[in-house]
Amino acid sequence: MQTPARSRSLAHWVDPAVVFAALYADAPYAFWLDAGRDATEGLSYLGEGSDIIEADAGGRISTRHADLPAAPAERAHGSLLSALGARRRVHTFDEHPVTQPLAAGEHVSSSHSGSAVPRLGLGWVGWFGYESLHDDLGVAPAPLDDDQHVPVAAWMRADTVVAFDHSSGVVTVTAATPALLTQWFDRWEEAQTASITRLGSLPVDVAPVGASASETSAPSAVWRHSDDNYLAMIEECQSLIYEGDAYQLCLTNRVTRALSDSVLDADVFARLRAASPSHHSGLIRMGATSLISSSPEQFLAVSSSGRLTTKPIKGTRTRGATAALDTQLAAELLASEKERAENLMIVDLMRNDLTRVCERGSVTVSALHRVESYAQVHQLVSTVEGQLAEGLDVLDAVRACFPAGSMTGTPKLAAMRRLASIEGARRGIYAGAFGYLSDDGAADLAMVIRSIVLTQHPGGGSTATIGTGGGITSDSVPAEELDEIKIKARALLAALR
Repeated sequence: MQTPARSRSLAHWVDPAVVFAALYADAPYAFWLDAGRDATEGLSYLGEGSDIIEADAGGRISTRHADLPAAPAERAHGSLLSALGARRRVHTFDEHPVTQPLAAGEHVSSSHSGSAVPRLGLGWVGWFGYESLHDDLGVAPAPLDDDQHVPVAAWMRADTVVAFDHSSGVVTVTAATPALLTQWFDRWEEAQTASITRLGSLPVDVAPVGASASETSAPSAVWRHSDDNYLAMIEECQSLIYEGDAYQLCLTNRVTRALSDSVLDADVFARLRAASPSHHSGLIRMGATSLISSSPEQFLAVSSSGRLTTKPIKGTRTRGATAALDTQLAAELLASEKERAENLMIVDLMRNDLTRVCERGSVTVSALHRVESYAQVHQLVSTVEGQLAEGLDVLDAVRACFPAGSMTGTPKLAAMRRLASIEGARRGIYAGAFGYLSDDGAADLAMVIRSIVLTQHPGGGSTATIGTGGGITSDSVPAEELDEIKIKARALLAALR
């Protein structure tokens, strides 16, 4: 039987950027789940991985320690969710009386059982790529592209987690054992002595909100589908909608930038979080692959008491150059019949998905058609909630809801099949979900949108890929849809400079 996790708070507030630079800048497996650069509420989390579970592009699953490579013979086909569920059960901590004395300042970590707000104590951090569960759904994925070496799903075990509560100003370290807790504070003391604060003082070099889209057409930025091809794809989507094969299709594109020098993921994230702060930002480093995100969309949150929340986004307007124009554009978004109808379709889809795993009658739409404003765009957001049925857990909820309807369209399975054919290549990590799965049953997963996948090459240099897309309906104006994907990619490409 394992001992309960131990926790200890720092004497004063420290910025997450400083802690990450001091302790995790060089860790091969590390994470930073960020509530935002200037957040006054919410929680941010830092840590590094011990055990790793990955699924490659061919659907083969491997589990290993972070210090060991996965041998090809150790990879096997199977259910990703079943494998992850088995590993989660192995690491779940039992609650029983403490058998070792507590050191000064230590306390037994609460599981937050019954809490209505998700919180990561200890658990797993990582991502599900868009095609992660296609086999479970009976949907054939699009052909493999040139990023077969990038894990389509990857999760790391976090046995020590640093939690930053932005509302209370308290920083708490939770560890699986007293030894790990002591080790963390020893490392932190050494780092303070050495004054390692590189990332915390990193200069910000990003394009302003109103910058031109020229960076999206720079010579080193290559789009998977040219403008003409993408416009033709939009027309194909609309033909399917006119014929009754779909109501809405979330069409996507990808831009790739080859970087001559080895770019540091932490530097890119620092620039992105300065230019495009968001409540579900994150940096997850899995060896040579890093996910860098400024996601505004919560895919699925589950409290330890089983309360499920999803906040689908559909509907976009760019920010205005003046306060008056900005207000006008937000009002225009809220009043748009097209955008409201598009959003409502996804709300209905997510509501249907939640009913598969929630108690009868518990699924409600608690907020419909609200405008949320971010650095580059206004978004139309709704909130759907429900109570997880007895005997089910977060992985059951993921199985029922993934991929999110906002990234597929409706009807979901038909839309996924049509989009695989139209797009002609896999989306990879983009359009999936990332975040944490806590040992107490809580979880918080964000959509992989407004995100960069950065891959370091063994011989030097790196490649960045950015997915971007939008919902296509019968009322969509192709030229406007093309502009939208360029606007969404703008700040991400600027962060790579």
